[in-house]
Amino acid sequence: MHIIATHINYFHLCHRKLWLFANGITMEHTSDTVYEGKLIGETTYPQRAEKYTELEIGGSKIDFYDAKSKVVHEIKKSNKAEEAHEWQVKYYLLLLKKNGIEGATGILEYPRLRETKEVVLTDSDESHLNAVINEIANIVDHVCPPVIHAKICKGCSYYDFCYATEP
Repeated sequence: MHIIATHINYFHLCHRKLWLFANGITMEHTSDTVYEGKLIGETTYPQRAEKYTELEIGGSKIDFYDAKSKVVHEIKKSNKAEEAHEWQVKYYLLLLKKNGIEGATGILEYPRLRETKEVVLTDSDESHLNAVINEIANIVDHVCPPVIHAKICKGCSYYDFCYATEP
C-alpha cells in the first residue's frame, strides 16, 4: 500500500475514517467543512503563490513549500485536530528527508485563530511514523473499524456514512 500524508492524518483522527478513505470511499467532496478549509487555504495567503510552490512528493501534496528556507507551510481551518495536523507535517518532513532534503521544518498555520506552530521531525518521530505506516497497512487490510462516537464525528465528512441507520 502506498501511504500518503492524508493516511497519517486520518490514522491520528479515526481508524474508521482511515480505512474508508484507504479503501476508496471518499466523502470529502460532499463536505461543507472540507470546502471551507480548502477555501481558507486558497484565499488566506494569495501572495504565496508567487513566492512558494505547492509541492507534490510521494503522492502527498504540501500546501506551500519555501525551498529557500526549507519550510513546509500547512494551513488548517481549526486546531481541533492539532495532533493529527502535526503528524501530517512531520510526515511531509520525513518525505523531504527521504528525498535528500535535510533540515526542513514545518509551520502549521491557523489563519482564523491567528496562530502558528513550528513543527520539527526528531529521530523519535521518525520511529513513530515508521510504526504508524506499518499499523496503517494492518488496519487497511482488515475489516472496517467501528464508529468511535467522539466529539469530532459531528464535523466529519463521513458522519452521515457512519451514523446512517437502515429502517
